[in-house]
Amino acid sequence: MSEHFPRIVLASASPRRSQLLKSAGLEFDVAPASIDEATTDSSGPALALSNATRKALIISARYPGRLVLAADTVVCLGRTFFGKPRDLNEALEMLRSLCGKVHEVTTGVCLMRDNLQLSFHETSRVKFRPESEVNLPAYLERIQPLDKAGGYAAQDDQGELIETIEGCRDNVAGLPLRRLMQALRKFPEKSAT
Repeated sequence: MSEHFPRIVLASASPRRSQLLKSAGLEFDVAPASIDEATTDSSGPALALSNATRKALIISARYPGRLVLAADTVVCLGRTFFGKPRDLNEALEMLRSLCGKVHEVTTGVCLMRDNLQLSFHETSRVKFRPESEVNLPAYLERIQPLDKAGGYAAQDDQGELIETIEGCRDNVAGLPLRRLMQALRKFPEKSAT
């Protein structure tokens, strides 16, 4: 990688976000933020940005001088928000609600170092296949949905459930890498304390 970015503190335990950061060649430490994620707001972007900012504030206070990256992904169908399912039954209900329809996936991202903060969001449109074309119980057993917004995994889908994605595929997996790399350029290298 020709550019050098500061080592990040990732305020998330998401293995998908870690995998995306590794694929971009970024160095990071993991320090998950424990918050009760809000599940309602005026819009998907507002909800995702609010949750991401709350996570960033908590972890930034623990790591002064370090660059913190927090993100939150929200699945939205009309005015209905789908967070992480509580159990397999709820995951199955979510997928049934989304099958055959186009929904939006928004990831809110908050970068924070001390008093410097930069936030943005990315929205992608995802169309699921009709329920009659998918074995939903087998799909859920394979992807382990309980830590995934909407109960599905774009990164593990080979056209099984997802018919099309309009926009950034990384965003649907939990972190819009292209936008993140642009934002990181606004945080020059600084030695960690």
